[in-house]
Amino acid sequence: MKTFEIHILEADSPFYEGPCEMIIVPTTDGLVGIMAGRSNMICALSPGEMTYRLPGGENQYAAISNGLVKVEDGEVLILAESIERPEEIDANRAKREADEAREAMLQQRSIREFKMAELELARTANRLRVKRHITGQ
Repeated sequence: MKTFEIHILEADSPFYEGPCEMIIVPTTDGLVGIMAGRSNMICALSPGEMTYRLPGGENQYAAISNGLVKVEDGEVLILAESIERPEEIDANRAKREADEAREAMLQQRSIREFKMAELELARTANRLRVKRHITGQ
């Protein structure tokens, strides 16, 4: 299978940079699959499950947050606030964070605080969904 160069970066560090056979990312318009030869594009990422395959390997998965994906001249750039492999997700911590976000939403101090809590709840729910899907925990 043909490969392409990919740069997957989270806010504070690189997640992966190198050759890739395919990647599927959640966008605001639904799932987008990218393989070698994909035409140029830019899309906004939504929290969800990212699936990718490195050369000769099996599909790998990660929880990805908001960000963007850009395909230009055969290279792919993914920028996201956070990206976590299932084995890196602490389910107990994520559940606590989800509970705290729900509580903050109930407080309704301001629209901004409500929206921030809503985003945190979506992020933690996504992390738990990816962890359960991949590891069964």
